Amino acid sequence: ALFLNQLQKDLEEVKELLTNATRKRVRDVLVAEKQKLELEIKNQPLPKPKDVAEEEKSSLGGYTVKINNYGWDQSDKFVKIYISLNGVQKLPAENVQVNFTERSFDLLVKNLNGRNYTMTFNNLLKPISVEGSSRKIKTDMVLVMCKKKREEKWDCLTQVEKESKEKEKAAYDTADPSEGLMNILKKMYAEGDDEMKRTINKAWVESREKQYKGDIPMDI
Repeated sequence: ALFLNQLQKDLEEVKELLTNATRKRVRDVLVAEKQKLELEIKNQPLPKPKDVAEEEKSSLGGYTVKINNYGWDQSDKFVKIYISLNGVQKLPAENVQVNFTERSFDLLVKNLNGRNYTMTFNNLLKPISVEGSSRKIKTDMVLVMCKKKREEKWDCLTQVEKESKEKEKAAYDTADPSEGLMNILKKMYAEGDDEMKRTINKAWVESREKQYKGDIPMDI
């Protein structure tokens, strides 16, 4: 939700800059960035309704932890995701559940040292076979085996990762997608003529002034 909020703020600022930009080159860059941000926001998973989320949490009991760290590799037939969880091999097998769809999977590990652990992957890069996919419990690790529908190399795990990589490349190898627009404008400013610099400065200042005025209560 926090990342989604940042993306929405980035989009608002791009729209604000677009209203002030007059140079075609500047507008083209801003329009492209706007489309990328809109696509990334669209691909963010929707939050579950609060009552459903609370119901799931209460049915599990204990504290639920979202797993963010993992490793992965692949063979011709499988994509393999490695999730480290100390002591997971001591749990009953039914406490480690993985649900697969053609383009996603979610892992739930119940009651491991008094906590539940979840991990969800949406928008997998390519389709997988639900029937051929499985999970294996190893010492201090869960291995999720996603069976590829076609024997081909995956460059990354999800569609969002692919779009993010493409965005980074387009944004002059920036490491942080949210800094992509800033880096584009900086590069254009550095390479532009005096008129280009004046245009970018004017759009930026007017955007900041509008934002600042919007933050001041009307009755002051």
